[in-house]
Amino acid sequence: MARITLENLAHSYMDHPKGAEDYALRTMNHVWEDGGAYALLGPSGCGKTTLLNIISGLVTPSEGKVLFDGNDVTALEPQERNIAQVFQFPVIYDTMTVADNLAFPLRNRHIDEAAVQKRVAEIADLLELTPDLKKRARGLTADAKQKISLGRGLVRSDVAAILFDEPLTVIDPQIKFQLRRKLREIHEEFALTLVYVTHDQNEALTLADKVAVMVEGQVVQLGTPQELFENPAHTFVGYFIGSPGMNLLDCHLHGGVAQVGGMSLPLAHDTVRAARDATGQLKLGIRPEFVQLLDQPEDGSLPAKITAVEDLGNYKIVRATLGDEALAIKLPEEQPVPSEQAYVGFPARWTKIYADDRLVA
Repeated sequence: MARITLENLAHSYMDHPKGAEDYALRTMNHVWEDGGAYALLGPSGCGKTTLLNIISGLVTPSEGKVLFDGNDVTALEPQERNIAQVFQFPVIYDTMTVADNLAFPLRNRHIDEAAVQKRVAEIADLLELTPDLKKRARGLTADAKQKISLGRGLVRSDVAAILFDEPLTVIDPQIKFQLRRKLREIHEEFALTLVYVTHDQNEALTLADKVAVMVEGQVVQLGTPQELFENPAHTFVGYFIGSPGMNLLDCHLHGGVAQVGGMSLPLAHDTVRAARDATGQLKLGIRPEFVQLLDQPEDGSLPAKITAVEDLGNYKIVRATLGDEALAIKLPEEQPVPSEQAYVGFPARWTKIYADDRLVA
């Protein structure tokens, strides 16, 4: 497997880019460790697939380098990088049997036939394809075909990395869950360097050790699922991850107090110290899970008006207004909700201040 380093990497599909808006990928520097499982998470058009294709060699970057284990591979063709790539739609030979599809990457490299058969049997067993080995791929279901495509990526044990470009998009939701779990098992068993592109936060957070959240060609945060949830470094991370996403309220700071919705909210000393030199547009951020809903005022709480309650079975979302600011509160199903007038508390540990969308640390 390989340690992947992106060094001053940037890419534009224009011959003469003039500004940041002309870049599909803006300058980034990252190190992805050997054997790690990484996800590229973000909305359509944010640059995820471009970055994946640069790593694989399908696209040559406008600027910067790609290093595998310290070796510059930027100018190498995909076949010279010793990687496997699995695409959104199955890439298989319909007229071949499942066994021949799995064997093809090995036979193409002139591997001994006995070793080929042994490896094909191992991968087929892993992906639960053994009963289909003698069947032609053409007549199989979409999820079975994508399993074959996954198997073709996994069958070589010598690859530097395996790259996935939204491989579960066309799969039935229940089968998708099973394949996601299977991919995680495969990664843990073989310690593959794995890079997985998706716009689905559940896929990213359950599959990857670390997630790179992308927007507008930038990686705005690279961290563990827990880090992204508890300490979003950018408002987009707070908004994009979580259901519902982070509350982001316009605010102004005066001494040790945040003015939110026309009301004053005292801040923790650490937050005040970090934010005292903050400039630009300020927002107060707190996840719905961490907002306290009270029926009586307490120290530091603010009055709020309940506007709606969404009962989602095992939890509920309370919609409220804090002055002229909308607020979402996530509660356990059994917790009662005041009829209209309520009070909300903002625990200091979970209350963040952002300046021009960046966390004030």
